[in-house]
Amino acid sequence: MTTQSTAQSSALADLMYHRWSCRGFLADDVPRAVIEQIVDIARRTPSWCNTQPWHLHITSGPATDTFRTSLVQSWAADPQLHTDFEFPATYEGEYLERRRASGWQLYEALGVEKGDRAASAREMLRNFEFFGAPHVAIVTAPASLGVYGAVDCGLFVQSFLLAAQSYGVAAVPQAALASHSHFIRAHFDLPADRRVLLGISFGYPDPDHPANSYRTPRRAVEDVVTWAEA
Repeated sequence: MTTQSTAQSSALADLMYHRWSCRGFLADDVPRAVIEQIVDIARRTPSWCNTQPWHLHITSGPATDTFRTSLVQSWAADPQLHTDFEFPATYEGEYLERRRASGWQLYEALGVEKGDRAASAREMLRNFEFFGAPHVAIVTAPASLGVYGAVDCGLFVQSFLLAAQSYGVAAVPQAALASHSHFIRAHFDLPADRRVLLGISFGYPDPDHPANSYRTPRRAVEDVVTWAEA
C-alpha cells in the first residue's frame, strides 16, 4: 500500500469505528456552510446508472421546532404505521436477538427498568422529538425506481453519516420518522412520486447525555463472509 492509500484507509476506519447513533443533542445549530459541505461530500455517492435518486428536506431553527411539535401531535393522535416502504412484519432469530440487545442497552443507559411501559413509551416519543436535535433531514426516493432507488438512497445516508462525523456533527438515522410518512408528505408538500425513506436527526452531541454512553457491537468478519475460493 502507498502512503496515501494507508492514510485514506486509516481515516475511513477512524470514521467507521467512532461513528454512533446519537440520541442526545445540544441545542446549538450546525452552521449552514457545514451542512452544505456534508451534503457536498455525500452527493458523491455512487448510484445505479448514476441516477442519483436521493433528495433531502433539511430543517433548521424554527422550522425544526414546528416540525417536531406537529409530528409529535400527529403521532399522539394516530400511533399507527403509515409508511411508504413496508416495515418488517416480524424480527426472528438472530435479528430479533440483536434488536432486543440494542434496545436494552439503550434502556440500561437511561435507567429504564424492564416492564416499565410508561418509561419505554416516553423513550419511544423521543424519536418524534428528534432526540432534541436542531436539524432533521428527510430523505426521499422516487417511487419509479423501486427497491434499487431505495438502496441507492441508503448508500447516500451512509455517506451523509460519515461526512457528518468528519465534521464533528453527530447524527442518527431514524426509520421511525417514516412511520408517519403521510404527515411528512403533507408537511413538506412532497410530490406524489417521492417516497419517504427515513429521517436523519443531526447536530452537535451532548457528551453528558446518558443515551450517548454506550455502543452497539458488530459481528466478526468471519460471521458476515462466505468465501468461495475453489
